[in-house]
Amino acid sequence: MQEFDHIQSLWQSHSVEIKISSDEMLQQAKKEVNAIRNKSLFNIIGMLVSFVAIIILWLFFDFNSWTTHAGLTIFLSAIAVSTFMLYKSHKLIAQHDFTTNPNEFLNSLKSYQLSRYSLYSKMYWIYAIALSLGITLYFFEILSYFDLWAQCLIIVFTFGWIVFCSTLVRKAVMKKEKERIGLLIEKFERIGNQFKEQI
Repeated sequence: MQEFDHIQSLWQSHSVEIKISSDEMLQQAKKEVNAIRNKSLFNIIGMLVSFVAIIILWLFFDFNSWTTHAGLTIFLSAIAVSTFMLYKSHKLIAQHDFTTNPNEFLNSLKSYQLSRYSLYSKMYWIYAIALSLGITLYFFEILSYFDLWAQCLIIVFTFGWIVFCSTLVRKAVMKKEKERIGLLIEKFERIGNQFKEQI
């Protein structure tokens, strides 16, 4: 038993430190930063496409009810505000080059993390409520063209989809993004520490 305790104490006192060069770490970080930037850009493009599609719908269909126009106005306002918020977040990581000044980029990345958290927690609920209100007002006229069973199906599917996205999808995206950005921040902190050690 003493031998086992002795081997265990030797094992615990022996720590293996894996050193990754700062160049390798920068290459890994570069891939991850580009993936985050691209995803952010695709989110903005998707919102802009939605905005344009709704404007085209509004221009080419003759809506008679004021509720439809009010619903589309609320819908477009929600999309415009969210797109602006996404653009502000995107600028935080797009404006700094992490290869020239990792510390400055690290600060931007931390600000980006906070802005994304704010977007998914506070802003998301405002967006979801605005979309729900806009869809409700829009449905007053549109659903009158459908049979009762189709109306019920459309309402259940639409609001079921909003609830699904607001709960499960939003939480999964928040968790994944938090982990991803957290790991990236940790890498940049290690890169900064390695540069300090080399100086």
